[in-house]
Amino acid sequence: MARRRARSDTPLDHKQQELARLEQNLRRQMEDLQRMIEDAPRVAEEISRREREELLQRASEGRERLDVSIALNDKRFSETIRSSPRRRRALRKERREGRLLFVVLVIALAVAVLWIATHLQL
Repeated sequence: MARRRARSDTPLDHKQQELARLEQNLRRQMEDLQRMIEDAPRVAEEISRREREELLQRASEGRERLDVSIALNDKRFSETIRSSPRRRRALRKERREGRLLFVVLVIALAVAVLWIATHLQL
């Protein structure tokens, strides 16, 4: 009897048991995949039915096609900015200040170039 116990513990028996477990797992996976394949047309039909219902629901909400009030919600023209105490400066004033700043920077650059040119000759 001891031989039978030793015989069942051989590496070949372990390999057979492992292969049997793997085969069982693969059969389960195949059954699951087969069920999924069989259910796929039903699931696809259900999804397309839901999408049709959503489209019909959106179409029957009564909105007009040119109703774009939601899309025209522009932050530049909202009530919060109008109620703000600080007003926006005139664009003309900004342009004039920009030109003045540009002229000052050009003059400063010209002075710097002349100063560098006179001191490099020494």
